[in-house]
Amino acid sequence: MKVLVTGAGGQLGRELVGAFAGHDVVGVDHATLDVTDRDSVLQAITSTRPDAVVHAAAWTAVDACEGDPDRAFGVNALGTRHVVEGARGVGAAVCYVSTDYVFDGEKVDPYVEWDEPNPQSAYGRSKLAGEWELGPDALVVRTSWVCGRHGHNMVKTILRLAGERDELGFVSDQRGHPTFADDLAGMVARLVGERRSGRYHVTNQGAVSWYEFARAVMSCAGHDPDRVKPTLTVDLDPPRPAPRPANSVLDNAALRLGGIGLLPHFHEPLERLVRKLVHG
Repeated sequence: MKVLVTGAGGQLGRELVGAFAGHDVVGVDHATLDVTDRDSVLQAITSTRPDAVVHAAAWTAVDACEGDPDRAFGVNALGTRHVVEGARGVGAAVCYVSTDYVFDGEKVDPYVEWDEPNPQSAYGRSKLAGEWELGPDALVVRTSWVCGRHGHNMVKTILRLAGERDELGFVSDQRGHPTFADDLAGMVARLVGERRSGRYHVTNQGAVSWYEFARAVMSCAGHDPDRVKPTLTVDLDPPRPAPRPANSVLDNAALRLGGIGLLPHFHEPLERLVRKLVHG
């Protein structure tokens, strides 16, 4: 299978290129392909003629998106339209990576794939708009709280802060499933390889608050987890520009009901990642 991966320079995109080892993989990053440029996208797909396009390119700076919604929609929605148009022209399947931010976070229970989206931020609205650009045969993989070896993420932030401060504060009223980019990429490669379509929630297992997750990171790195103190979202100073869903927990219902094994509990890949980041 020939696979084109957009956003190949990002923390997930780099893992996706590796996850499709054994296939003919072409990775394009932002410097190579600006998805807001329709002509460039169509040319890239037409010249590559892939069997599948895994569209991981996105503007994911949540607070920056809140301040520039036009750019957010230009990249995340219109950019997706260009990818879909190009893929349709060569008969390629499309896999679109989406987010827990399409939900408002007010549900008590975990969100399943068939729950009604209600995004509260510009980022969430732009990613949902990207979902709307897809055809009925496309694959949508929603995920949350992504961490990995590459790029910026919360694990790296926690480890950096642990070396700079005696005490760290993290919110205790936002809950989700941490997801590790290499595990996520492996499942995406499987779903694409099996020609799956529809929406799938793909996360590592284990629902925690950011406060609980920070404590877990500290423990894995050999730091005292009691250095992490809980705080509430309303008490953040300065407050975040973009609202965050209080409940970001995604039930991997489509995988579970379809008999597809779920990704492992987040503690397993967290230990693996911290070992790599701390010890090399």
